[in-house]
Amino acid sequence: MKADKLRRHYKTDISGFTDWIQKKHAEDYLIFPQNIGPYLSIDEVALSQGELYTFVTNKNGRGKSGTLVASIKGTRSEDIIEVLQRLDLPSRKTVKEVTLDMAKNMESAIKMSFPDTCVVTDRFHVVKLVIEALQHIRIKYRWIAIDQENELIKQANEQGVKYKSKLFENNDSPKQLLARSRHLLSKSSDKWTVDQQQRAAILFREYPEIEMAYQHTIRFRNIYETKSRQKAQTQLKDWISQTADLNIKEFNSTARSITYHLENILNFFENRSTNANAESFNSKIKLFRANLRGVTDTCFFLFRLQKLFA
Repeated sequence: MKADKLRRHYKTDISGFTDWIQKKHAEDYLIFPQNIGPYLSIDEVALSQGELYTFVTNKNGRGKSGTLVASIKGTRSEDIIEVLQRLDLPSRKTVKEVTLDMAKNMESAIKMSFPDTCVVTDRFHVVKLVIEALQHIRIKYRWIAIDQENELIKQANEQGVKYKSKLFENNDSPKQLLARSRHLLSKSSDKWTVDQQQRAAILFREYPEIEMAYQHTIRFRNIYETKSRQKAQTQLKDWISQTADLNIKEFNSTARSITYHLENILNFFENRSTNANAESFNSKIKLFRANLRGVTDTCFFLFRLQKLFA
């Protein structure tokens, strides 16, 4: 039997898709009240051509059957609230904790839909924000190095001589040094290789601001090793205060974001819950999408997702 014929036969006759009770509204929302539990996650993922869907998942499902609580087309808080409030109030009141990223629309939707829940901002998104501020400083200096090199090449051409790039003791040029330092700045110094240790020493010698930003980032990451909420609160406020003293633009913006989400960030230290299961769920969706060579029929794709995860 030809593969296309088998796929059509499965879709129309075997799978149950044609009689699916949620088919009419599947592309707008899906909801599975039986899968609600005390610990949920919420995140968005692109199904096809950048079209975003919001997925609410049950941590206790562990990415298997019983995981999917709801899917909603788009990320508007009004749409998410409208769908989640289709769950009866007693069920919604059983939700104790919801983990999410730093999106305010998700936060407002969860607070409106689950009145008795604790909202937890995922630690990895917060740390990522701080690391991005550090990387932004590195990239800023790299563009300066590129501009300086281009100007020197121009001057050498005007003088009719061959341009020779400045090299450090590890044979990196300034722009290469800054480009190749990306990964070492994203991890602690005790995990650096010998080459990375040498590159970091040169980088920090040539660009003291990057060293200050790196040490400030490490101090922030170490806060998440704290077990006590009260101690973490003190350390976070100290870090925000130190950020003002450093007066580095990129970190000032990051510190303001952390201040706005401070209460939800501190909620992490109650149960140390993360949004890792939602990220894992998103990865499974992306893998399934890749195995199908993309999504041509969104409704049928969602039908197959609910077969697997709901």
